[in-house]
Amino acid sequence: MDYVRLGRTGLQVSRLCLGTMNFGPLTSEPDSWAIMEKALELGINFFDTANVYGWKTGEGITEQIVGRWFAQGGRRRDRVVLATKVYGRMGDWPNEKGLSAYHIKRACEESLRRLRTDHLDLYQMHHVDRDTPWDEIWQAMEQLVREGKVLYVGSSNFAGWHIACAQASAGQRHFLGLVSEQSLYNLNARTIELEVVPACQALGLGLIPWSPLAGGLLGGILRKIDEGRRASDRIQKAAQKYKDQLEAYEALCKKLGEEPANVALAWLLHQPAVTAPIVGPRTSEQLSAPLRALSLPLSDDVRKQLDGIWPGPGGPAPEAYAW
Repeated sequence: MDYVRLGRTGLQVSRLCLGTMNFGPLTSEPDSWAIMEKALELGINFFDTANVYGWKTGEGITEQIVGRWFAQGGRRRDRVVLATKVYGRMGDWPNEKGLSAYHIKRACEESLRRLRTDHLDLYQMHHVDRDTPWDEIWQAMEQLVREGKVLYVGSSNFAGWHIACAQASAGQRHFLGLVSEQSLYNLNARTIELEVVPACQALGLGLIPWSPLAGGLLGGILRKIDEGRRASDRIQKAAQKYKDQLEAYEALCKKLGEEPANVALAWLLHQPAVTAPIVGPRTSEQLSAPLRALSLPLSDDVRKQLDGIWPGPGGPAPEAYAW
């Protein structure tokens, strides 16, 4: 396993991040534990979750599964760089969502309880909160850092402008501010190259792509459908929409002798701003396959072909649309 610093910090994280969103809704607790055990065996030390995962309001089902695994001991917690998130609705009463200082404090305490740990290594704002001033957000985060309950703060689904505003406010308070941004990023979703990627590079944030396979679209979907393997209605519609591109993409992958999923991950790992794409296996067996992407070389010519099949927005703004 390769390791890299998370943004401008000294923290070393694996180049693949284990996503836990399937734990509970799609993957049983015993299977979830097996996946986490396998991740450590493979050297993956970066685990990502969220208080809303499990999708039963207020229960934090996925965090509970991870917490019960930590509780087994064996230095499990010590070996994991643990990331979770705050923002989503956790109850029906006012102030049970968002990024108010009130909610951040309570949500952090509840995540710590469910995860059975005394601190969060990376506490990520799941979405931007346009109704809460940055001074309030940073005051709350600073307090959690002082108390030792949070080590680093990250964002998720932020625009480049939000990242810039957050860092400007943190800088005025002499606070480290954001160290990472978790964004939708894959060959078929490259909008963040306009402003989010340049913001991360300029301000020293590690980029953590979610949905690196576009929900399965980039995992050889045409071949799988041809083999009679069922895809969701959403993916089937997307496969029809991008049929020509997918045919060219899967043909290129076949020519390379590589699985489409590994090519998609390798492409992300070749992007200079990317720290670690999030992989979300449903079984422990599925976790070994992405390791190929770590050592899969993509020549300039291959990357140029991929850009031709899946064109981005034209590079960073404003050059992408002006001069």
